[in-house]
This record gives sequence, structure tokens and C-alpha cells, in this order.
Amino acid sequence: MRLNKLVFENISRATPCLFTYLRGVLTVLNLRFLLSPLVLVPLIASSSQAQIPVASATPTAVATQTPTPDPMAASVFSGLKFRPIGPAVTSGRVIAFAVDPGDRSKYYVAVASGGVWKTVNSGTTWSPVFENEGAFSIGAITLDPKNPSTVWVGTGERNSQRSVAYGDGVYRSDDGGKNWKNVGLKTSEHIGRIAIDPRDSNIVFVAAQGPLWSAGGERGLYKTIDGGKSWKPVIAISENTGVTDVVIDPSNPDTMYAASWQRRRHFYTLINGGPESAVYKSTDGGNTWTKQRSGLPPGDLGRIGLAISPANNSVVYATVEAGGNLSGVFRSNDRGATWDRTSSSIAQGMYYGQIVADPKNVDRIYIPNVILQVSDDAGRTQRPLGERLKHVDNHAIWIDPNNTDFILVGCDGGVYESFDKGSNWNFKANLPVAQFYDITTDNDLPFYNVYGGTQDNNSLGGPAKTRNTAGIVNSDWIATNGGDGFQSRVDPLDPNIIYAESQNGGLVRFDKRTGERVGIAPIEGKDIESQRYNWDSPIMISPHLNTRLYFAGHKLYKSDNRGDDWKAISGDLSRGLDRNTLPVMGKVWGPDAIAKNQSTALYGNASALSESPKKQGLIYVGTDDGLIRITENDGQSWRKVDKIAGVPENSYVARVLASQHAAETVYALYNNHQNGDFRPYVVKSIDAGKTWTAINGNLPERGSVYSIAEDHINSNLLFVGTEFGVFFTTDGGAKWIQMKGGLPTIAVRDIAIQRTENDLVLATFGRGIYILDNYSALRSIDRKTVDQASVLFPVKDALMFVRSSASLSSSLGASYYTAPNPAYGATFVYYLRDAPKTFKQKRQEAERNAEKKKEPIKYPSIAELRAEAEEESPTMIFTITNAEGEIVRRITSPASQGVQRAVWDMRYTAPSISAAPPQLPAGVTLPEGFTPGPQGPLVMPGRFTVSMAMRVNGVVTSLPGSQSFNVTVEGKEKITDAERVLLAEFQRKVVKLQRAVSGAADAASSAKTRIALLRRAALDAPTDNRKLVEQANAFSKEIDLLINELRGGREDSDIPPPSISSRIGNVAGSIRLSTLRPTATQLEQYELSNAEFAPILARLRELIETSLPRFEKELEAVGAPLTPGRLPQ
Repeated sequence: MRLNKLVFENISRATPCLFTYLRGVLTVLNLRFLLSPLVLVPLIASSSQAQIPVASATPTAVATQTPTPDPMAASVFSGLKFRPIGPAVTSGRVIAFAVDPGDRSKYYVAVASGGVWKTVNSGTTWSPVFENEGAFSIGAITLDPKNPSTVWVGTGERNSQRSVAYGDGVYRSDDGGKNWKNVGLKTSEHIGRIAIDPRDSNIVFVAAQGPLWSAGGERGLYKTIDGGKSWKPVIAISENTGVTDVVIDPSNPDTMYAASWQRRRHFYTLINGGPESAVYKSTDGGNTWTKQRSGLPPGDLGRIGLAISPANNSVVYATVEAGGNLSGVFRSNDRGATWDRTSSSIAQGMYYGQIVADPKNVDRIYIPNVILQVSDDAGRTQRPLGERLKHVDNHAIWIDPNNTDFILVGCDGGVYESFDKGSNWNFKANLPVAQFYDITTDNDLPFYNVYGGTQDNNSLGGPAKTRNTAGIVNSDWIATNGGDGFQSRVDPLDPNIIYAESQNGGLVRFDKRTGERVGIAPIEGKDIESQRYNWDSPIMISPHLNTRLYFAGHKLYKSDNRGDDWKAISGDLSRGLDRNTLPVMGKVWGPDAIAKNQSTALYGNASALSESPKKQGLIYVGTDDGLIRITENDGQSWRKVDKIAGVPENSYVARVLASQHAAETVYALYNNHQNGDFRPYVVKSIDAGKTWTAINGNLPERGSVYSIAEDHINSNLLFVGTEFGVFFTTDGGAKWIQMKGGLPTIAVRDIAIQRTENDLVLATFGRGIYILDNYSALRSIDRKTVDQASVLFPVKDALMFVRSSASLSSSLGASYYTAPNPAYGATFVYYLRDAPKTFKQKRQEAERNAEKKKEPIKYPSIAELRAEAEEESPTMIFTITNAEGEIVRRITSPASQGVQRAVWDMRYTAPSISAAPPQLPAGVTLPEGFTPGPQGPLVMPGRFTVSMAMRVNGVVTSLPGSQSFNVTVEGKEKITDAERVLLAEFQRKVVKLQRAVSGAADAASSAKTRIALLRRAALDAPTDNRKLVEQANAFSKEIDLLINELRGGREDSDIPPPSISSRIGNVAGSIRLSTLRPTATQLEQYELSNAEFAPILARLRELIETSLPRFEKELEAVGAPLTPGRLPQ
């Protein structure tokens, strides 16, 4: 028994595949007792392991499964990919550049809230190299002067503007942005500058501004001497003051300058300076610092920007924000010991704070501002550099030190370059980093449009998809309003009427047909207090009447005639607080505080608005000071919600959303990030706001909420947009799941649902608009669903339309921006609980387990490695049948775990298969939807059914469930049902003939090669070969004639007649992208091709099937050399 057990254990180790096979089979047969050593050892002992084929050792129909720890984890849904649609026509706020000193065509762009982008070809193309990290807002970027592949990024925008996002410290990449590591200062939140010691790449200084919205955090100037492994504060002032700038003297790196900045912003105010803002200098490599005062303004200071002149390192420039009239440009000629004011003109420090010294001219400086300023006399006189055909609001500038005519500028509109010192600008219209505040959709047909407002780049509208095979392009977009764009609304019955809003209540009604804009914002009459509008004022079209509008400032206004006139239906909806009496940084500041209240809306206004779709006149209004006001009678009376358990008092009400499913159900979002509180607050009421319940569930603690959407079918399916992405819940908020497929780390400011298409549309703040096409499968997702082995979800009807390839995009160069259309066709959404493992995956898993257990790894045999190499990847098979049950097409998709998608292009099976698809020239790509090689024709509209199966190592297993759907066609009135039947029959005939012609032509080409080899064999035959050679020559002549007839190539005419292949190919090509009746010319060309082909096919068949085999026998009989394909007798 002991021996048998030992042999049994050795067999189970030596022949694991056999053992697994037997265990599986015997378990199924309820004969597992045969696995006993007493039974199994004698059974196996007589077998030779070498005789067992490894490839068949494991039954292919029983796949080893990968268990999923959490069936509702975010990774399960990663197959649902968001699609970016841009736009890039306006781009977005660029904050800094980092240019390779050895090659100016290679540089990085730091986007205020869109990550880092890299170009290696002067902006012809871009790659987002910082998009999946813990932050998306960038304050600083620097290249190691000794190694430009080492990139340092400081996260958290360095301005004090109202929409500034927060970061999570410093990142470093040592491979040009391919990989990143967070190296600390995670609570700094905003970083102004990073400076690297030119002598030692491990010595780095970080100007950490610290939190904008609260006290504390990592503030000051930090130094590392070990490349970011550890940090030491070398300037630390207080919990309210950080450092915004630091520069190193290139001629003596021990000499450094830094600027501290005391500031604080809240929703209602800004204090952009204080007594702790100052200029500091170090002469010992940043170890000790002294405050520089001589010649600088006394009293409170705001933001300070620093620059050392590359032309003369003794000269230092500063822009200094100060109280009274003391702000200005300052210059020191003695390395910061004394300062002189050269100008009193500077920009607003909360939004602009840089000064750039010309690389060659010590007196020439550049000052980014609304209008980029330049001075040739150290700032004493300034002039616009040049803004013609360029966006304003400049933040970053880089000047080529070798050619100062070349300038890069980053502004609110993106990236511009000039080759002539700013006289003319080249805009990089291919950088999609627009900051969208709000989003909505219309109900236009056949494709809906998306409208939204952007930071400083207008209110825009564009298509969710187009016919253009190139995709969505910049010219597809229109501007519906100017300024900072905010909320847009579209008449649900007339998609040509769009309401678009700019900052502070600038509301217009835009007519898409004419392009006319009419200002319709309500204005109070004489002696009535002016409206206090939010920067992003809420507007709504009543769900009960498409001509009724509601628009809110500190009062709610109503119009029943699309905004021609208004009536106030409320009093002041806010708390009525005086913001000037509220403490900031521990005290109440007077009116002379630096930039007090600058660029903030008047406090106490409406920030959110919603009317119940189920009950007319039930309206909710949220305010910026934390109230929810409710009327149930269209404004005749109001009640308020001023406290909700767990929600900090006075928190900003980001959204209120009345449910589509229950009259008294409403959701509210509170965003308290401008008080330094980044937690999400999502609450729900089912009694019209009388009581509330928190439903933020497991949403991350760090991630303010901005937006919410409720599915119109499943009331438990909700979506929320947060500072760091979008989440959904299928159980009303108990558990939230992040959706990351194709979506970078980014703030989602607004969410819209296009109900007809079931699309989820996201307004991101720094990466434009993203769409999840047809999210409807999520309605069916719950614990029971994900416990099933596989699920095929309902299929949305597919619209067949003709896509246009008549676009110039293919010849407009690589810089021409296009955003992808959704995949063309019927989309099948499916779920696999577990993905089958391949032999290789199972081996690798066993090796990893052995390593964990510190056991020896079994090295695979040659047979096992061969089995791995020859194994077919697990594949999903989708079979589409028509209403008659006929198989129309089979398509395949990888058998991947989780929710996935496969797309059928609504075509029949291709008439032939190319052995090798045509090779495109280098750099040439086909438009979306086009593939090289043959394609089948479009199917006819009708009812179809799809079923699902899985193929694992050659064995196909049908999976339960099937789904039926319709293929519909656009322009149905253009062709009758009878004509459609004729078109279908004509397409079948064309495909059949094209298949035959293509096959015959391929066979003829193969025969030509075969005949050439047979002729060589005839020439080398060891006998009198004259007759054999004559036959071979005749065959060569005949095959050339047949090929010429089939494919053309005659050289006896300047204009040769069409070949059979070209004739039928033209017919097939012309109907491939058409859903209309065939033309008379198409019918005629088909008949000609068919008539010409019949005798050609007969001759070719006689040659290949009769004459050549007979000739090969003759060659074999005389001992001629063998030719490929011939078997010897």
C-alpha cells in the first residue's frame, strides 16, 4: 500500500494533465472511487506517458475557470468603453511647458485639469502620458537638465481661480512619461514650480502652495537630495501660507530665489494675499533663507512670480501683487538685494502669476495676462505681443533660446506657436482638453447632438456621431453662445431651439437654422434689486411644457413663451448671508484685502434646479449657501431644507434631481470641496424633501460629487460624476462601481442620458466629452446576473445608413483632428463570469503558485510547449439568423471575463477570403468601418436573432439565451418594399458572381505559376521533350488569355475594355454602401459580366481539372523533375 501510494503520488505529479482528465471524467460518471491508488496505479502502470498526446490530455470542453473575487468589481465592466468625441476646436487651459533642450520638437504640455500630453513632432500629434494617475490637475512640469527622459510633475493647478482642481503630490517618470511614480507631498494639493539642481539630478526643490480651500497640508518649499525618496521643508511659514515659485541661478546654483503666498478661496470669496507673502533668497543651496524687502512693497502681498534673466544672471524680475496701488513689475540688478519697480501694470494674481525673461535680451520680458504683454525696457513700457486670431488668457510661455523668434504659448484656448515673435500664430487644433461644466443632448434624427458649456471657450454643440468614416471633426461643432459656457437646454420637440448660458446669467436663445441669438435673461425693473446669479446659473425646460422655462438667480423666474418675458415666482431663495462678515483664515478681512472677492459670484444664489416629471409645479431649488427650497404649487409657497444629517451646514448644493419614477422622490448632491472637504454627499428623499437618507455608500472618501443621473427605465440605476470619475449603482446607492473603460482620471462635472439611444454622456473638466454608447445592459446587472456563467443582453435595434468616405480628412495630414464614431452595426453586449484559461495561462498560474509556496517549478515538456503554441485562443461565436431562421453571418470575439461587446456590421458573409489581406503603404490607414479585402453586402432591413457560443481549443459549446432585434434603414420612403426585395435578390446574385469571378481569377493566377513550373520540368525532362514543351507553351498562352479576360492587362489598346473582374467589382462596390434600388447601369453591367464569365469559366475548368492533370501524368511517365503539388507515382 505504501508503494502504491508513492507511485500514485508520482504519477499525479508526473502526469498532471492525465490525472486531471481522469478525475474530471470519472467524477462526471460518478466513478471517482477509481482514483484510489489501488485502482489507478495498475491501470496506469501499463501505459507509457510518451504515448499520451499532451494536446488531448485535458478535455477541451471543460475549461479551467478564473474565479472572480468580486463579481461586481469595476474590472468586470471595463469592456464597456467610453468614446471621446472631443472637441479640439477650442482645446483648453494650458498651464506649463517642458521642452527637450536638445530638440524643441519634443515637448510636454501640462494642462490645468487634463493631465500631461507629449509631442515628439512639434504638436503634429499628441499622446496623453499622464492620464491614469491619482490626479489630473497639473501645476508644474520640469525636465531633468541632465536627462530629459526624467520628467517631474507637480499636481494641482497653481492658480486661485474658482474651478481649480486639487492634486496629490509630486510624480516622477524616468522613461519619458511612459511610467510614473508618486514620490510624495501628497497633501500639498497645489504645486507652483519644480526646480532641479543642474549639478545633481537628485537635488530637487518643490514649491508647494498647499491647500487652496483650507489650512494645513504640506506647504512651503521642500527639498529632496535623493531623487524624491525623502523630503525636507526648507521654507515653512504657517498653515495658511505656502511657496508658489522657486528659481535657481544657473551660474551659481547655490543662489536661489523663492516666493511665498498666503491665500484662501471659498465659494463666496477670495483673499489672494496676506502679510506672509514674500520674496526669499538662499545662497547655500536652499538650506537657509532670508526674506528680501528692500524696494518691495510694504504690507500685505499677494502672488509673486520670479525670473532670472538668462542673459545676465545678476538680474532678477518679479511680478508682485500688492495692496493699494503698489503692485507691479520689479527688477533687481544685484541678485535680489535691492528692487526697483519698473511698472505698476500686472495681471490678476489669482489667475496669472508668471514672468519670463528673454533668453538673449536682458531688458526684454514677457508677462502672461489676459493679453500677453511684452516689454523691451524691463517692464517700463508694455505692449501686446499679438493676439490676432489667438485665444486670450495666457498662462505659459516658452522661448527658444537658440531662436527667440520662436515662441510657444499656453492659454485658456490651448497651445499656440509663433515663428515670428508673435506676429502670427499657429493653433494646435488637435489637443482635446476642453473643460466642460455642463452637458445636455437633443432628440435630433438620425443622430442626436450634444451641447455643453466650457471654461472660457463658449457654449458648444456637436454631433454624437456622423456619417463621416473619418469620425467627428472640428468643423462639426458650432458655438451657441460666447464667454464661459455653462448650462444648455434643447427644446425636446424642436432640436433647432437651444438655450445657452454664459457666466453670471448670460442666457440666450439660439436658432440653429439661422444662427441667430436672442438675449433672454430676466432683468428686474426699476428700483428692484438686481439678480444675484451664480457663475453657473441653473436653467430648466419644464418636463410638462416645452415652451416653459425656469431660470434662477437668487430668485426663481418662469416663462411660458421660451423666455420672451419672465415672472418671478419666489423671493430670495438663499440664506441672505453677508459674505464680507464671514471669517477667512481665522479672521474677517476688510475691503482692502488683496483681491478680495475677485472673480467670485455674488454669494447667496441658486446653484441647482429641478422640476418633478411626475408632478407639475413640484420644484426644487438648491443654493450655493446650502439650502434646498421646495414648492409644490409652482412657486405660490415655499419651504426650505436647511439641515441634513451628515451634511456640513452651508455646503454648496451641486445638484437636485427630481425622480422620473416617483413623484416625491428627489436626489441632492452637496459639494463642500471649497471648504477643504472632499467627501461625497449624495442624499435621497422619498417624501418631497421632508426627510433624507444618505446614499453615498462606498463612494471614495476623496472625491467631491458634481452630477447625478437616473436611468429612465430602472429607478435603482443611478450615475454620479465625481472629481475623479464616474460611478454607477444598480441598487439605489448601496454599492457604487467605478466605470473606467476608456475614461482617464478626470472630473466628471455633468451627466446626460440620451433616452432614445440609451447613451451616457459625460462632461469632463479637461478632457472634453465622453459617451458610453448604449449602457442599457447595466439595467439587468445585479448579483443574480453576475452569478450566471454567461449572459447575452437585449440587443438594441441597429440603424443602417450609408457612411460617407468622400472626405478630405485622409489627405489633411496627421494633425487633422478626428474623434471616433461608434462602431457601425448591431452591438452585442454579453457577460462571462469566468474566462477560459489556455494551457499557457494554467502553466504560468501553477508556476506562480509554486513560487509562492517555495516549491520547485515543473518545467514543461516539448510536447506541452508545442500544445501551448498550437492552442487556439478561446473565442466567442455569435450566430446571426434572419426571420426565416437562415444563418446570415457568424462573427467572433475574444472570450474575455466580464461585460464585453461584439459588433456585427450588418453584412452578409464575404464572398471570399483573402489568403493575405492587401498591404497598405506605410503610414496609410483606412477610414473607420473599412477593411482591406472582400466584404459581403449589407443585409436587408428586418428581424434578426443572435445566439452565442464559446469555442475552447476547437470545441464549440452553445451558451444559453438568444436575443432578437431589428435592422432598420434610414430613408425608408426612397424605396418600396417590392424594390427592396429586388435589391436583396440582386445583391445575392452580384455577390455570387463576384465570388465566382474572384475565385476563378485566383485559381488562374495559381495555375499560371503551376504552368511555369511544369514548363521548366518539361525542359529538363530526360527524353525527347519537344512535344512536352510545345504543350507547356500552349498552356502558358491559354492561361494568359484567360487572366487577361478575367482581370485585364491587355497591352494592345490604349484604352483596354473593362475586364470581367473590374466590371462586376464596380457593380459590387457601388451597391456595397447603398440601401437604394439598383440602377439600370448596374443591372446591365451585371448581365454583361455574367454572360462573359460563363465561357471563360468553362475554359479555365477544362484547363485546370483536365488538361493540366493529364500533362502532369505525361511528365511523371518520362521522369521529369517533380513540381510542387505533384505526388510521385
